[in-house]
Amino acid sequence: MPATATDAEARVAELSDRLLETHPPASTPPQEFLGAQFDVGLAWVHFPEGDGGLGLPPKLQEVVSTRLRAARAPAASVRNPIGFGMGAPTVATHGSEAQRRRYLRPLFTGEEIWCQLFSEPGAGSDVAGLSTRAVRDGDEWVVNGQKVWTTLAHLARWGMLVARTDPEAPKHRGLTYFVIDMHGAGVEVRPLRQMTGEAEFNEVYFTDARIPDAERLGAVGEGWHVAITTLMNERVSIGGMTALRGSGPITDAVQLWSRHHAGNPSATSAVLRDRLMRLWIRAEANRYTNMRAAENRKQGTPGPEGSTGKLAGAELNKDVYDLCIDLLGLEGTLYPSYEMVRPGLVGGAYNPDIRKSFLRARANSIEGGTSEVMRNILGERVLGLPGEPRADKDVPWSHIPRN
Repeated sequence: MPATATDAEARVAELSDRLLETHPPASTPPQEFLGAQFDVGLAWVHFPEGDGGLGLPPKLQEVVSTRLRAARAPAASVRNPIGFGMGAPTVATHGSEAQRRRYLRPLFTGEEIWCQLFSEPGAGSDVAGLSTRAVRDGDEWVVNGQKVWTTLAHLARWGMLVARTDPEAPKHRGLTYFVIDMHGAGVEVRPLRQMTGEAEFNEVYFTDARIPDAERLGAVGEGWHVAITTLMNERVSIGGMTALRGSGPITDAVQLWSRHHAGNPSATSAVLRDRLMRLWIRAEANRYTNMRAAENRKQGTPGPEGSTGKLAGAELNKDVYDLCIDLLGLEGTLYPSYEMVRPGLVGGAYNPDIRKSFLRARANSIEGGTSEVMRNILGERVLGLPGEPRADKDVPWSHIPRN
């Protein structure tokens, strides 16, 4: 007799409690704790057994997250966000058994950081127009080209690379997906300094870099299909998290209001209070939307709900930090330091300074697909509106004019 939802939830809860009992987060090194979490199937409960999961519905992951968060356990998504949110679903869906066994556990523990090598100077929003070439040479592929805006490439061991393997095929059909060793010969990483002063983004150059064919994900020429898995999970990981009530950027705004304007009877404070309340409502609406989407999420390629959360979250974060700067007043115009650093974490969520979070939030509407791209996806796939004209859809890539 198959287990009921109640039985499955009880099993996940029991395994979570046992994990915390045998590996207390306060005294267990983070890497050891995460390894134990993977081994008992609580990394991604909807993954198959042996791949860090239990083959259960993805909504039961929240049972794990709630217990581990309350115990202040380490989170794999913090140390290795690209690998955790994008690499793991792609490897689990399209990888061979050997690739799943090789990559998933060290990815989850943070022993091996991952990055995503999609965007190029001439192919940002139009990822399928990329020009980095991979030419087969026996059991290897030789890669030449350039990628840009690659988050954490300076720390990564592995990169998710989409390259053009057939320039005579239409642009979506001539692509192949690889896992590339970022420490290999012919791979050069250069920092891109942001307006925060940091360089969490990079540009990556490939000069006769070699990839074994065994590190290919999916069939030759099917790279776009595999890339869609990465892209849709990217949007879920960026904008689809089910945060606790009142957590995240809106917390910063509430704290600043309490510190600078609570009890102030002025008209200015009243206007700022109204803006805060509107943003709180938007944050709650977005949180509940993400919760509903998580209930329906399955392993593999998520639906357009990831684009909904990503669009709403990106625009909300920018508006929240706009308010934060206004709540700070003149103090918001002073920036502490533009010292060049190459951080080990991603994004404004880990920035203790509100002014840095304000600057970093600008990237939210660009990374993982611009807000304009998200609106196109939702218009076409959710609302059923006519798609934009695509004159180059069936034209060989080599015939398409490029700058």
